[in-house]
Amino acid sequence: MYFIIVILFHILPQRMSPMFSPPSLLQRYPREALLFLVASFINASGSAFMWPLNTLYVHTVLQRSMTEAGFALMLQSLAGIIGQFIGGSLFHRLGAKRLIVGALLLQGCIQLAIPFSQSWTIYLALMIGLGFTFNLSSPAIQAFIGFRWKEQRRELFNIVYVSNNLGMAIGTSLAGVVAAFSFQLTFLLNSASTLLFALFFFIFMKHISHKELVGDSAAQAEKRSGKETLQLLYRYQLYLFMALGAGFIFFSTTVWNTGVAPYLTGLGMPLAAYSWLWTINGIIIFAGQPVTTQIKRLLKQSLSAQLVTSAVLYGTGFGFMLLFHNSYVAFIFGMIITTFGEMLISPTIPTFITEKTGETAPFYLGVVGAITALGRLLGPLAMGYMYDRGGVEPTLLLATVVSFTSVLLCLMHASLHRAKRGSASH
Repeated sequence: MYFIIVILFHILPQRMSPMFSPPSLLQRYPREALLFLVASFINASGSAFMWPLNTLYVHTVLQRSMTEAGFALMLQSLAGIIGQFIGGSLFHRLGAKRLIVGALLLQGCIQLAIPFSQSWTIYLALMIGLGFTFNLSSPAIQAFIGFRWKEQRRELFNIVYVSNNLGMAIGTSLAGVVAAFSFQLTFLLNSASTLLFALFFFIFMKHISHKELVGDSAAQAEKRSGKETLQLLYRYQLYLFMALGAGFIFFSTTVWNTGVAPYLTGLGMPLAAYSWLWTINGIIIFAGQPVTTQIKRLLKQSLSAQLVTSAVLYGTGFGFMLLFHNSYVAFIFGMIITTFGEMLISPTIPTFITEKTGETAPFYLGVVGAITALGRLLGPLAMGYMYDRGGVEPTLLLATVVSFTSVLLCLMHASLHRAKRGSASH
């Protein structure tokens, strides 16, 4: 397993921060954390086999229209929103192990069933189930990281984010090759990685009780009533403005698919011109780690400041593309700028929640995940409408305005936590 970790990060530049050098990884973190990183990387690689080919599978194999393919993805997203909320709420009631393993097993079985179904109705049902079960385990896994490795969770959330992106990049690049031989094989590999991840958690958590993971407050959390759940929601200052800010950001990022992609192809550029932008995204996520490390130092490790800076970077990147969209270079610079925004916000949200909310972290992770997923759901609809009405300019204008609106929401979130300025976790 250690060998895989070394290979995983060997592609990073030698002048990376010490946190990302292979020897540092082997010495700095517990063996079980490294095992988790390997398992998560493999699962991310397998998951990437399916999501880029869903629309193509519906259109070419099931002989359905692109509108129907979009409808299937919308239903999957809606189910995912519900799954996020329920997953966070059930963490203490079911226990981390039962929830994570159970959700992953259900997810793997659904993935296994998809290629054997030729019925459109059954396919829709399976996609709804897939969206629900995938997001059911998401807040639980994030909470597990936060509870299990409290002292190192900031670094581990970031490393998991980076390694999962590497896994998705590898999986996506292989998915097309595998699909050329067989669509069914892509779903089978996807299912295999999920079931292996479930097996990993089953073995990994065999001797970790829920009380040991969470602490003495676990028993009280398990007995939480519906009234107490409402009381948690009333603590809006912990999550609401941060979740809305992130939701607005994720809303704006859908412009890449529903604005930039059709614009570039409409200019006669090959699809490779668009896919190259995502190659740049992957390169920056790895090669740009020293830059984000320096940014975090300048921000004095303030999580609230990182959220605000992320929103500013997104707004700046989309604004730059709006002003200079006649040049392809503008989209390259826009991708670079917004990728740094992504690198700041993605690990920051689960870190903030797990540091600030204690044993209620799974609940809040589910709530925040549901709100941000709503942004991803509504974004394509709004961006598609704007593009149909006026082309790429209205979509980029909307993305820019929404991103800068997110700055205000993140500033409101930061103001609510300014009282603890002296702490590194505010």
